[in-house]
Amino acid sequence: MAQFELIMPKMGESITEATILKWLKKEGDMVKLDEAVLEIATDKVDSEVPSSVAGVVQKLLYKEGDVVAVGKVVAVLETDAAAATANPVSVQKAEVVTQKAVTKTAVVSNSQSALQNPQSSSDRFYSPLVLNIARQEKISMAELETMNGTGAEGRVTKKDILAYVQNRSTATNNQPTVIAPQTIDEKPQTTNAPAPAKSYSGNVEIIEMDRMRRLIADNMVKSKQTSAHVTSFVEADVTNIVLWRNKVKKKFMDLYGENLTFTPIFIEAVTKALRDFPLVNASVDGTNIIVKKDINVGMAAALPSGNLIVPVIKNADQLNMVGLAKKVNDLAGRARLGKLKADEIEGGTYTVSNVGTFGNVMGTPVILQPQVAILATGAIKKKPVVIETEQGDTIGIRHMMFLSHSYDHRIVDGALGGSFVRKVADYLEQFDFNRDI
Repeated sequence: MAQFELIMPKMGESITEATILKWLKKEGDMVKLDEAVLEIATDKVDSEVPSSVAGVVQKLLYKEGDVVAVGKVVAVLETDAAAATANPVSVQKAEVVTQKAVTKTAVVSNSQSALQNPQSSSDRFYSPLVLNIARQEKISMAELETMNGTGAEGRVTKKDILAYVQNRSTATNNQPTVIAPQTIDEKPQTTNAPAPAKSYSGNVEIIEMDRMRRLIADNMVKSKQTSAHVTSFVEADVTNIVLWRNKVKKKFMDLYGENLTFTPIFIEAVTKALRDFPLVNASVDGTNIIVKKDINVGMAAALPSGNLIVPVIKNADQLNMVGLAKKVNDLAGRARLGKLKADEIEGGTYTVSNVGTFGNVMGTPVILQPQVAILATGAIKKKPVVIETEQGDTIGIRHMMFLSHSYDHRIVDGALGGSFVRKVADYLEQFDFNRDI
């Protein structure tokens, strides 16, 4: 027999840790190949972690609710030597890791230990964000249990706990703060003198950023500091697209059970233009330009929380309209439910953001690193437009849309960036109204 280490997987380029939501196996349970062992959550996705070998769970090194760094061992499985050759480990090493986990738990105060383990006697679930706010506000598990939750199944939401904090007695602010370690290698820190709160004039509401919003903020600032942003604009006549979609959307739903939105049509035009201008489908590494052969289009999606996530359609240029529509609807739907998988938010080579969804006619989108360009599609508006014909110019009512193309001027000059977005507009304007679905 041999030992196999199950580690916390990397859930995205900017993710360094994840929270164990639920153990699906307990010590002594049999695990099949590729069977899920636990459920984890980050600020971007919830996901199951499968085992790459078959065996028996020997040790679980963390509790439900623990925040674990990427790459750390979360469980040890006992398996046969042949299956474990990919990742063998000695029993002594497993015992050392276990001892570290025990030491970590022992040094945390009783009240904070309760917060580290959100599974209370009532088996009520608390999200990592709610637990973090509870730690910062020195709210005990007993207090959490008394809160009325407005979330699903009575769960306490961020809004619930912030409202509780606002109405809570100020006397609790005199309690010492214990900061629980985030990984098994960190030491706890205790302070009896919290930093003085800043004073804000006027009638204000203070809302702490959740982790996802902090990541977005950091990434946006980093992108601006990294790339020399330039934005070019083109107005496209998308009348044929609007009329074609109105004509076929019911038939499309009847045939494929999918809603036909404008997004897959836009993405199709983008993939064609990326084949024409491959230098836009690239990244920068020092003084090297890395041209991506795969066309993986990210689609920015707004979440109910107000945050933003970018699921990726891999090899989008290889999908027809039906395939693109299915992918767009599936990824957007699961993004809103927080059910995206880790590999579905990674590997994008170009991004499309539909700002028209919010009624905006144009925008200046920020590049998603390490990509070098991003396209914003604006709201479609009816306008009087000059139409050139062989018999002369006429005025007609057309469906018009602005395309805003932000690109990294370090490697994408105005000629390339402008030509690319003009090409996307050309593909949209040349859309065949008689096209079959």
